[in-house]
Amino acid sequence: MTAGRVVFIGAGPGAADLITLRGAAWLARAEVVLHDALTDPALRELAPQARWVDVGKRGYAHATGQAKIDAMLIAEAGRHAIVVRLKGGDPSVFGRLEEELQALAAAGIACEVVPGITAALAAAADARRPLTRRGSGRTLSLATAMTRAGPHELQRQADTEVFYMAGLRLAALAQELLHAGWSADTPASVVSRAGWPDSLESAHRLADLGAAATLHAGRPTIVVVGAGAAPACTPAPGSALPPAAASALPSALPSALPSALPSALQPTLPPALAPAARLDAEQNGNTPAST
Repeated sequence: MTAGRVVFIGAGPGAADLITLRGAAWLARAEVVLHDALTDPALRELAPQARWVDVGKRGYAHATGQAKIDAMLIAEAGRHAIVVRLKGGDPSVFGRLEEELQALAAAGIACEVVPGITAALAAAADARRPLTRRGSGRTLSLATAMTRAGPHELQRQADTEVFYMAGLRLAALAQELLHAGWSADTPASVVSRAGWPDSLESAHRLADLGAAATLHAGRPTIVVVGAGAAPACTPAPGSALPPAAASALPSALPSALPSALPSALQPTLPPALAPAARLDAEQNGNTPAST
């Protein structure tokens, strides 16, 4: 039996409507979906025909081992034409994509990667604090606040530094950044559940970053430090979205999207964005006419 194809899809960091059109089109074709813990359950509406398997990882909690996930991808690709590996955020950013790509390559299984919105971008959008700034924020770094071996020694890397998985280490992270050369008055922005309607944002001096721990407790948290954490406009730092804007935020996929997207999307996509059509052609031994 010919092995199927594994498609890695970035689901975005929060609500289901942050997935890309290409990602939604592939989901509509999936036979099995191996999904992360933090992906929105509403995405199941885009693939009701698929079998959904939770292979999520959460810090300091139950996690599916990486070797087991690799083995499951290979096994499912041996039984199904289209296997989706649905990852929170973007697959290439702290998503352990490398290990899974290597496992599939060793097994001779074809794959494709569909990018998604990473949590750093959603946090910047929720806080309305651009990560890059003309003249003052030309460089940007992404890092984890924790490694498998524990805390790591930080060095100042960029004008704006973004830290993932930081919620349990806010006070310690502040001390490490101060030790790395950041000043006590450096602006810091903390956003939890970035990309969700109930996201929370708070603004701090770096020296006071630990004060955010209570507000963001138990929530996936992003910390932005440096130029990109400074307020860009009114309202004042730490304030909430105006009521009208907050009420307009989508809570999940638009009601018409789950049923309309698979049929409406495929015929209108340019060839490069029509994975279903391309896959059908390959399976039938057909290739586009050369020009």
